[in-house]
Amino acid sequence: MQFLHNKRIQKKNLLLPNNFKTSCLKHKNMRDLFIYNTLARTKQPFKPINEGRVGMYVCGPTVYGDAHLGHARPAITFDILYRYLLHLGYKVRYVRNITDVGHLEHDADDGEDKIAKKARLEQLEPMEVAQYYTLRYHEAMNKLNVLPPTIEPRASGHIIEQIEFVKKILENGFAYESNGSIYFDIEAYSKKFKYGKLSGRNVEEMLETTRALDGQDEKRRTCDFALWKRAQPEHIMRWPSPWSDGFPGWHIECSAMGCKYLGEEFDIHGGGMDLIFPHHESEIAQSAAALGHDSVHYWMHNNMITINGQKMGKSLGNFITLGEFFSGSHKDKDGNEMLDKAYSPMTIRFFILQAHYRSTVDFSNEALQASEKGLAKIVETYNRLMKLRASDKTTVDVAGLRERCEEAMCDDLNTPIVISHLFEAAKAVNTVADGKGTISQADLDELQSVFRTFVCDILGLQVEEQSSGSSESYRKAVDLLLSIRQQAKQNKDWATSDRIRNELAAIGFNVKDTKDGFEWELAK
Repeated sequence: MQFLHNKRIQKKNLLLPNNFKTSCLKHKNMRDLFIYNTLARTKQPFKPINEGRVGMYVCGPTVYGDAHLGHARPAITFDILYRYLLHLGYKVRYVRNITDVGHLEHDADDGEDKIAKKARLEQLEPMEVAQYYTLRYHEAMNKLNVLPPTIEPRASGHIIEQIEFVKKILENGFAYESNGSIYFDIEAYSKKFKYGKLSGRNVEEMLETTRALDGQDEKRRTCDFALWKRAQPEHIMRWPSPWSDGFPGWHIECSAMGCKYLGEEFDIHGGGMDLIFPHHESEIAQSAAALGHDSVHYWMHNNMITINGQKMGKSLGNFITLGEFFSGSHKDKDGNEMLDKAYSPMTIRFFILQAHYRSTVDFSNEALQASEKGLAKIVETYNRLMKLRASDKTTVDVAGLRERCEEAMCDDLNTPIVISHLFEAAKAVNTVADGKGTISQADLDELQSVFRTFVCDILGLQVEEQSSGSSESYRKAVDLLLSIRQQAKQNKDWATSDRIRNELAAIGFNVKDTKDGFEWELAK
């Protein structure tokens, strides 16, 4: 597999933030990156197929509705992985697909196409629905500061590749035609390969309990799955094939597009844990059936976000869209308001990063509000740190922060531990900012570098103060008032000084006097 040079790590490419920094080469003394491989059921050292280069495929959204919190978690999880691989110096080809055809209502081989159904209800063309929600998904991801993938293929744009992939599976004897549809033959496949090795399903039990009754199903066994479906007359989304006018099955798109853009073997395939079966299990089978070998070396899965212990998802009707989180308004099926307030995109991102990606996260207003306070502490620390002045010596403990953060990230992307290390470092920052300690120039430079690297570049949190437009004028106006207050204090005009402080407090400003002057923020 040959990769093109990854232009995304150059600052002139606007796909990456202007302040995003990556290493030129992998750190010589860097610990090995360990990631949990779902297939092996253990953490393993990451060794790419091609030195210095990584091929990564992540399952993207089915675009028939607005993105919700459940969509945010895999997007942020694999954004963190992408950012950290870039930080380590790898050139990364990151493919994340858009499913705009073939995903039927019940994640099985019957029912209506999810996008076609939405189009019928809205009296639109299916591709109008797909385009509208794809753009909405991109807007939401941009607000969450999720970097775009290097390639974002659509299933509908790769029908030819999917047909060719199905042909290979048929030629190798692992599929069969039935009434113009093509189904994967799990019984034939299991005589040579192991179906169920990712999910742990017992294939013998599946075959024993799922034989179809003669004449009652197109499939030989109900556990077989569609590679190509013959379209019914009313089905709008259809393409010609050697077998029928129809459309691809849900699973085949990822096998075909992964092979096209990353080669017959590639490093990492990611997605939500809910995709392990049947989607990713079927992908493994399709690729082995067509190519004669496995394609993916590391399978990575993030856990679910739940509401009251139940998985959040469109099919369950209990999801809250990202737009609703950002606006602060969502009512459940009984008309009860689910959100106490609006939550910023960075609060949502921080909420997700405070838990390890393989652990379950349960939604509550209390949890989000706690994340909001934690994020505010990180932001305040970051901005205080960037304003610190160096002294001749260091009296606070700032040693080893970079190494501890790197160690946590190399341990299967342990972002909660990274955040805990940053909170611990905040104590030293605040000690110096409050005039109770000092820091040398070398230690200050290192501390600022570590915070920029881990807070901004790797965790992807947007914490730097804005410096343009009306926000800059607003900041300067407050600074001017506080400068007048500081002058009044120097002149021992305590009445003016107290009045400015008290009136600013009354309209929502927290003012803190420091050894270098003052700091202020809007009250949380």
